[in-house]
Amino acid sequence: MKQIFLCAINNILSGTCQEDCKFCTQSVRYHANIERYNYKSIEQIVSEAKVAKANGALGYCLVTAGKGLDDKKVDFVARAAQAIKAEVEGLNLIACNGTANKDQLKHLQRHGIDSYNHNLETSERYYADICQTHPWSERYETCENVKSVGLALCSGGIFGMGETREDRDSLLDSIASLSPESTPLNFYHPNPALPIQTRNIDLDEAVAIIKKARKLLGEDKLLMVAGGRELLFDKKEALMFEAGANAMVIGNYLTTQGTEVSNDKKMLDTLGYRIATSCDTH
Repeated sequence: MKQIFLCAINNILSGTCQEDCKFCTQSVRYHANIERYNYKSIEQIVSEAKVAKANGALGYCLVTAGKGLDDKKVDFVARAAQAIKAEVEGLNLIACNGTANKDQLKHLQRHGIDSYNHNLETSERYYADICQTHPWSERYETCENVKSVGLALCSGGIFGMGETREDRDSLLDSIASLSPESTPLNFYHPNPALPIQTRNIDLDEAVAIIKKARKLLGEDKLLMVAGGRELLFDKKEALMFEAGANAMVIGNYLTTQGTEVSNDKKMLDTLGYRIATSCDTH
């Protein structure tokens, strides 16, 4: 029976980003109607990690808004990771804190972070159309830094932001060139406050992307359907697993509501999949 890996994300610093990414409600430039807050308490983060673990999550991702790591952020994420590892067994801890250098990544690694998530978002060609405040090359370099210090790399992107089919192929090729351990595939979720108003992807195209990603990345990697799956795959989740996905995000996303975890578990059970209980994909 095929096993599906579950991952939960925790937005530990929300809505305070100065960058201009046109797809992101956390940018202060677009005044999206989202919850904005400074650092959550470490106690709250640990208790939310316990809930994620109880819900069957193997991956737990600590996300901060903003372009990248600074001393304060590195210290906070490291302390949160250490606190989680002291109280919760069996979670693969993922940090997602933007651009990062090798020293910052090594510090996180020493304090319990297992994996670092940094998405390429879209093709190198299209990136300048959706973000002017930092270059795509900086994203790619962060991913290389992650690998060079020995952390597991999690890297993916967003589809349906107005890019062409060639852009999608280019993005998948770039992701594959990094050989990440896991790849989240997100599908654009429009928000009235954002400059990108519509989503240019349908269900068949999304299935084709999952199939192509699986072929490029190999059978032994985690391929995760993440943000936007509720918009495209509602009641059709079987299609994403048949196409090659073997992981998904449960619970809420950064600023959008996800599906009730109990409904996702019921769905997996109905489709005949079991929830993975260890990080071994073999």
